[in-house]
Amino acid sequence: MKIKYELKHKEKNTNARYGILNTNRGSFETPMFMPVGTQATVKLLNPEELKAVNSAVILANTYHLWLRPGEDVIEAAGGLHKFMNYDGPILTDSGGFQVFSLADSRQIKEEGVHFKSHIDGSALFLTPEMSINIQQKLGADIAMSFDECPAYPSTYEYMKDSVERTLRWAKRGLDVHTREDQSLFGIVQGGEYEDLRKHSAIETVKMNFDGYSIGGTSVGEDKVTMYKMIDYSTPYLPSDKPRYLMGVGDPLDILEGVERGVDMFDCVLPTRIARHGNAFTRIGKINLRNAKYKMDFTPLEDECDCYACKNFTRAYIRHLLIANEGLGGRLLSIHNIRFLTKLTEDIRESIKNDSFLEFKKSFIDKYKRK
Repeated sequence: MKIKYELKHKEKNTNARYGILNTNRGSFETPMFMPVGTQATVKLLNPEELKAVNSAVILANTYHLWLRPGEDVIEAAGGLHKFMNYDGPILTDSGGFQVFSLADSRQIKEEGVHFKSHIDGSALFLTPEMSINIQQKLGADIAMSFDECPAYPSTYEYMKDSVERTLRWAKRGLDVHTREDQSLFGIVQGGEYEDLRKHSAIETVKMNFDGYSIGGTSVGEDKVTMYKMIDYSTPYLPSDKPRYLMGVGDPLDILEGVERGVDMFDCVLPTRIARHGNAFTRIGKINLRNAKYKMDFTPLEDECDCYACKNFTRAYIRHLLIANEGLGGRLLSIHNIRFLTKLTEDIRESIKNDSFLEFKKSFIDKYKRK
């Protein structure tokens, strides 16, 4: 079946929503944070560890898996779920962001994009139809439309042309999407321009996708601009379908997105900062490489229920990091993902109790205390 979103409760004083995302692999509450497994693996973690931190939907990336091992290999293995042994829902990014952020010498044409591989420099060509067909072979539960992700800032004239191109590409992708057990999301673009965001959202919704994503954020803009991009998009998205803010995983940004009506978030941030020795805590990020943690025999966070916090101390994790032992990054990755999944669990409870604004204020006050 296609995914189905059930709006269960809307917070009284904001646009924050509590809902249920029904998939072929279970039903899951929203708002939710989705860990990123770009290469069909969430870096350093195995599927059992992902389940232990209450991950639901996880991401994989079309561009990277197309280059290696190839969509035909994954299809022959029985699809992404069997290939990576993850039985929860999987979402695949279309590859559009990677084409525009990683590739050199790209040329955007109406038919698609010519660019060079970031691995070996070989010439590549990707079209909306190719992106959708690759995702169908990968077999994710949710596929994404192939869009152009313009740089920030871009001129109004360029962004207007880009939005129209993305709309045409969305229609082309929709026309070739045939998997009945895979949902397809449309992507709203438009940069920081309110009228273009509105136009993009209205025209994308007319195509009747299974869900909608707010794209073109976290590409170098300041926070105020990013929040405006969300404000300019969500009012025109249907209330009975999920809303996904792409590439956002900072705790404060998640809170701002939820207040504006977003249901789904993803980001590489929790595992990326973990590999550099950083941990999320309720009083802000801490860097375990700092010498002050050498004799700190407390957990990363007293109230956290993750494996790292229940079994190890800051001093031990710091030792692992200084000694370049891989377990240090693994433990911090476990904790950071659990921090964000627990944050969304708490957010959901506050929405159900019509106390989201109070929860948000309390969280921010503590998070910024340091």
